[in-house]
Amino acid sequence: MSFFPGFDLRRIDIPGGHLRVRTAGSGPALLLLHGNPQTHAMWHRVAPMLAERYSVVCPDLRGYGQSHKPPATPDHAPYAKREMAADMAALMTVLGHKTFRVGSHDRGARVAHRLALDHADRVERLAVLDIVPTIEHFERTDMAFALGYYHWFWFAKPHPFPENLISASPDIWWRSHTSREPKGDDFFNPDASADYLEAIHDPEMVRGMCEDYRAAATIDLVHDRESRAAGEKVQCPMLVLWGGRGKIGQWYQPLEVWREYCASTLTGTAVPSGHYIAEEAPAETLAAFEKFFA
Repeated sequence: MSFFPGFDLRRIDIPGGHLRVRTAGSGPALLLLHGNPQTHAMWHRVAPMLAERYSVVCPDLRGYGQSHKPPATPDHAPYAKREMAADMAALMTVLGHKTFRVGSHDRGARVAHRLALDHADRVERLAVLDIVPTIEHFERTDMAFALGYYHWFWFAKPHPFPENLISASPDIWWRSHTSREPKGDDFFNPDASADYLEAIHDPEMVRGMCEDYRAAATIDLVHDRESRAAGEKVQCPMLVLWGGRGKIGQWYQPLEVWREYCASTLTGTAVPSGHYIAEEAPAETLAAFEKFFA
């Protein structure tokens, strides 16, 4: 199958920057948000089928791929999930979608969580893949999490220390980072892999990636604690999927955790895959999405 058949790839300007976006299809709007250290290309195995019944929108997040990359700042505010979520709301406005569904993975799912809180009137349904809320990770941190997701703490070290080390050997770093669950060199689609590697060779993208994690450990926690204290929860139905061979199901009871953050219907299950669910188990991901978003 060709790579994103029928999709248009373009640059879309939004307040404060621009986003690289693939779009296709017609019908209800469905926004798909990618994880780290990837780009929108991670959806290539499910997006074409979803575009048969939805208006699918696949952007690169702020700081990633070929989207805008604000400079590093002491407070990391440009990479707060609140700002990244505002990008997505602005994008969907530009595309003419007043309300929409959201499918999201990893870092994109953290953006999607904030999007559902800050723009509750616009998000109709929310699917998150292989995460629990950021605040839960940090407040429950133990030896297993600190070693298994060590990059959360390393990326959050002051700029430009982690950036310099990653950019010294980007290919070696990328292969190591994406092999926490063993996988062959052919695991990622060649076109997707080329897009990921092109991005990781861009020092500005490496900076954006690290700023994303610095924000998670600082300003995002401020916003998350404020939301929790105010009793703010996701108001739309939620689907939670996690990789059965990954860490989330080992460390947490994901549905029990998410019940504290969702005021609507909550469903979910483990998927027979590692962390990269949409690429490793596309049939299961697609089936779950089609049932949930219908």
